[in-house]
Amino acid sequence: MKEIIIAGGCFWGVQHYFKKVKGIDKTIVGYINSTKNPISYEEVCTQKYDAIEGVKLTYQEKIISLDKILELLFRIIDPTSLDQQGGDYGHSYRVGAYYEQQEDALIIEDFIFNQEQHYPKNIVFENKPLISFCEAEEYHQDYLDKNPTGYCHVNMGCLNGHEIK
Repeated sequence: MKEIIIAGGCFWGVQHYFKKVKGIDKTIVGYINSTKNPISYEEVCTQKYDAIEGVKLTYQEKIISLDKILELLFRIIDPTSLDQQGGDYGHSYRVGAYYEQQEDALIIEDFIFNQEQHYPKNIVFENKPLISFCEAEEYHQDYLDKNPTGYCHVNMGCLNGHEIK
């Protein structure tokens, strides 16, 4: 099993999307690389602590590669949009991948490099080491399962049939 932490705007939709993907065994929403740890959602919203909303993915590398995870993430984000995805604005809504293994940094770097030709604007997708991950409050976990009509910027139709569990 491997782990990667990704950010794609509001973590509710990103988690809901990746929970449907073959090879993803576990998803947890939380706050990435905050200067305060632990941190609460209310503190994240102040934008004082440089926290990012993200999702920790535990995945089976034999079923899904990090490249494929990044490809799926790029289907639901605008990697050229700084601090905004959908209707969500603010520094905590950055996009990126946050790694613990140096080998993942190289995969992410290569992926971004290969994507740059497909976008007219510069990609602002972060490729950074994971410094900290603080699990979000329980009411945020699996939020869209608990609240099916909740706000979501993610187009769930971006998964092809062969990728769905």
